[in-house]
Amino acid sequence: MAFTLAILGRPNVGKSTLFNRLCRLRTALVDAAPGVTRDRRYGDARLGDLKFRLIDTAGLEDAAPGTIEASMREQTDQALDEADAALMVIDARAGVTPIDRHFADWLRHAHKPVILVANKCEGARGESGMIEAWELGLGDPVPISAEHNEGMAELHVILAPLVDAANAEVEAPEPVVPDDSEDTEPADKELLLAIVGRPNVGKSTLLNRLVGEARVITGPEPGVTRDAISVAWEWRGRPLRLIDTAGLRRRGRIQEKLEKLSVGDTLRAIRFAHVVVLVVDATAMPERQDLTIASHVIDEGRALVIAVNKWDMVEDRAAAMRKLTDRLEISLPQVRGIPIVTLSALTGEGVDRLMPAVAGAYDIWNKRLTTATLNRWLDDAVERHPPPVVKGRRLRLRYMTQVKGRPPTFVVFSTRPAALPESYRRFLANGLRETFGLDGVPIRVVLRKGENPYAKK
Repeated sequence: MAFTLAILGRPNVGKSTLFNRLCRLRTALVDAAPGVTRDRRYGDARLGDLKFRLIDTAGLEDAAPGTIEASMREQTDQALDEADAALMVIDARAGVTPIDRHFADWLRHAHKPVILVANKCEGARGESGMIEAWELGLGDPVPISAEHNEGMAELHVILAPLVDAANAEVEAPEPVVPDDSEDTEPADKELLLAIVGRPNVGKSTLLNRLVGEARVITGPEPGVTRDAISVAWEWRGRPLRLIDTAGLRRRGRIQEKLEKLSVGDTLRAIRFAHVVVLVVDATAMPERQDLTIASHVIDEGRALVIAVNKWDMVEDRAAAMRKLTDRLEISLPQVRGIPIVTLSALTGEGVDRLMPAVAGAYDIWNKRLTTATLNRWLDDAVERHPPPVVKGRRLRLRYMTQVKGRPPTFVVFSTRPAALPESYRRFLANGLRETFGLDGVPIRVVLRKGENPYAKK
């Protein structure tokens, strides 16, 4: 998909709604409040038979240097530089505003094709705005309704020549003849890495430090990031997708609808991630919310790495690390050996140690053990610490196998699984962790009743 299209326009004209419509996803947050989108977001769009790359951007506004709005404008400028064409969206119901005119002049000097779209044209309320759109001098406006999926055929007619021309310039790759003499390994899949934490702990700064550019907006104010931003990256030849998320506050403090949407976006990112990096503030750690987030990551079955940011501001480092490890041992006894990396995202100190820890956690999260190895270990564990006696009869553990990884999940077949106490299940999980080096990832031990071969006879 060689053609790239950037969606531009002032705040609250429906850019993110159109992005979700064309990408056939609901990844971009949509709300009636202006200025929801702040960072640029990429997606693979489809309109009929057309396939292209789409960039959602923040609303176009004039702003003083050093403000969040100025950073948003820089993100939009970068999106326009990367795009082959711009899709300028106006609100047909509100009509053409001075801001629309100002940025229409700006786009005319960008020396790139501009498609003018009048959104919210459902019904008769957008007719006057459609007429006013001719004043912008960007050609025929295309009337659409992104929310109601109207006008997409007309948009297809305008986009088709641009997409076809861009695809024609891409030379077809030479066919690869497979070599039957050697077995080829499948290509590595992307490692999905979510960066989470409380507001203002340095999550976005850490992502920018990792990718080596100002990919997402940062600032001293809490709550700068509002929705989860996905960034493709590569580390030592390994493809990754970094996901920057909004800060998670305590549930009782979340009142606004927009923050609730941001929190939902973050929880979704955790659910689909492979590894989660929990960023904590070294100057105020560990707070109760940090442990709550860590517990949620473990409950979701994700591999966890803790990044202690702002480490350069800590005077007594030994005491701070001792406090963190003690709290983790008390609050998260079900997961031992969580990797802890101390760093400073602002200065870069210690950041080089983060990705090796992530890769190690990912490998453990995917670890598989053979059934023979597990049953030899189970026989030895039962011999050293037999299951308890219940109602005069000792419980028997017959067989053990690993049914899946990600996280490592084991099934133990027993005569009476419901009678086995939770303490013995924890004993098995801790024994597996210590023996096979499953540190830092959640382990699930499921008990099932074995079939009796003589029951039918």
